[in-house]
Amino acid sequence: MLKEMIEYIAKSLVDNPDEVHVSEVEGEQTSVIELKVAKEDLGKVIGKQGRTARAMRTLLGAASTKAHKRSVLEILE
Repeated sequence: MLKEMIEYIAKSLVDNPDEVHVSEVEGEQTSVIELKVAKEDLGKVIGKQGRTARAMRTLLGAASTKAHKRSVLEILE
């Protein structure tokens, strides 16, 4: 559910939605969601002064709290 949410948001933001890859690494306490986009779309996902990335992390935090999990978003270059 969380992985799909991040994938949907990222695909909505970028010019190359086919280049969006999201993977989830499950840990005991925390799951790490890794987001990889095309190099030219990196700025769109991060946003001015990191605002877009921060907003995505806030949404992920709210959704993961509801799911009784802890999730972290990593944006890979």
